[in-house]
Amino acid sequence: MPDPLSFSDALQKFWGYSEFRPGQEAIVRSIAAGHDTCVVMPTGGGKSLCYQLPAAMDSSRTAIVISPLIALMQDQVAQLTQMGIPAALLNSTQRWAGRQKTMVDAARGSFRLVYLSPEMAVQESSLAWLKQVPISFFAIDEAHCISEWGHEFRPEYRQLSRLRSLFPDTPVSAFTASATQHVRHDIVEQLHLRDAFCHVASFRRTNLRYRVRLCDSESQETLLLDAVRAASTGSVIVYVPTIARVAETVAFLGQNAIPSIGYHGKMDPAGRRSNQEKWMLDEPRVIVATVAFGLGINKSSVRAVIHLALPKSVEQFYQEAGRAGRDGLPSDCYLFWQKGDAAIHNFFINQIVDPGEQSRARLRYNEIRSFVESDSCRHHLICTHFGERSSLSRCSSCDNCLGLWRPAISPKISVERKSRERNRLSRSTRYTLQLLQAGKSFEEIAQTRGFSVRTITEHASRLVEAGKCAYRHEWIPRQHFHQIEHACHKLGFERLKPLKDALPDEITYDEIRIAVAGLRASSW
Repeated sequence: MPDPLSFSDALQKFWGYSEFRPGQEAIVRSIAAGHDTCVVMPTGGGKSLCYQLPAAMDSSRTAIVISPLIALMQDQVAQLTQMGIPAALLNSTQRWAGRQKTMVDAARGSFRLVYLSPEMAVQESSLAWLKQVPISFFAIDEAHCISEWGHEFRPEYRQLSRLRSLFPDTPVSAFTASATQHVRHDIVEQLHLRDAFCHVASFRRTNLRYRVRLCDSESQETLLLDAVRAASTGSVIVYVPTIARVAETVAFLGQNAIPSIGYHGKMDPAGRRSNQEKWMLDEPRVIVATVAFGLGINKSSVRAVIHLALPKSVEQFYQEAGRAGRDGLPSDCYLFWQKGDAAIHNFFINQIVDPGEQSRARLRYNEIRSFVESDSCRHHLICTHFGERSSLSRCSSCDNCLGLWRPAISPKISVERKSRERNRLSRSTRYTLQLLQAGKSFEEIAQTRGFSVRTITEHASRLVEAGKCAYRHEWIPRQHFHQIEHACHKLGFERLKPLKDALPDEITYDEIRIAVAGLRASSW
């Protein structure tokens, strides 16, 4: 039975707020009235309050919140408990005795909210236990994970569709910060929501300033330093594409008198937790992380989010960039990308076994590539990507509208660089070019000219980097090229020996040399 406390009174009593944010009260009323609900609200919009408040007002029943992150669940349970709202969580890392006590207490109606992981929620033993709990409603957080079209699809989320058949009279609410129109429809269909109240907030974050720049590795470092130093107050998140880049970037910032701390998925849980807590306390204020960091991070004073590579999708960029400015103050979202980022995307996309998922991943990559290469308003591009009808054509807070989108590597610099290489080409190398253009293989040219294959490979490498000859996939086995490509993104292009040491013995220096030339050329 709902508590007689009014919504405004409960908001003031538990959260200390005098008024709701836009959209929150209508969502709270829908859930409290027992309706199915689908909510798409940007990061920082206050989604968690929308299900926590109606749960807190029900004095005899329990809301079951399904969330994918243990750290997020722990933080929310701690916050709710501190506020005087009985809450608990269940996950596989807890001791058996502790889990059993929580389950017994929940069956007695002792909690207003209980948090579960999706994996645990669909176990037969958990479903049998949930039948004994006086449930007010189910709240599915990060609901885009249920859709194959979502950027973080998780197969175990699909099984949550069973909740409707097993608990036909229990309302279900779905929450996400980033879902396209297609994904929203899929969420409603997969969870079998009935006559759902749907709230889709505007995807335009007016306090965020988007800055997208094409660069090379050298100019990217300069841009990174400038961006971090520009955020003179508050915190900074730097997203990097690989675990190796975390340590490299932390070291680089340290060399430039900028203390930072690292975070990635291969760290032990205690180390990740420790680094996250240090950053939350601004000790230091800069964190360098892979995509493993950020979901559920509740820090309002992030003044800048910096991406040092293309994200997997527009949704991922929007979600991660949206961790800036949750307090509503002006904040910057930088995306410093290189053309060579395509290689690492292709590598991971090619590892996807399922043809449908591979196709969707390639579509998402094409969308983010179109986004960064567009000269349209960034805010408008984001809104239309998510299906929001936006009359905005120009803003005053993105690189395109402010006339900033020139690339960090100007065409003039690239032309001059290639021109210098062209001018250094020897007559012998230019003759090799003629034979390559005639369709000759390295072996045929070496035999014709009386040179070693290694010499011809060196000629071809210079020609590719000078822009006189395009790299050809038939020069080395495709699998070898992908292995070299992957190693380059971990170790860099500068020296061949570290690459040779990291690669299988059957990959030769000649293959590494010509593949690196092709990758360097594509990154200009």
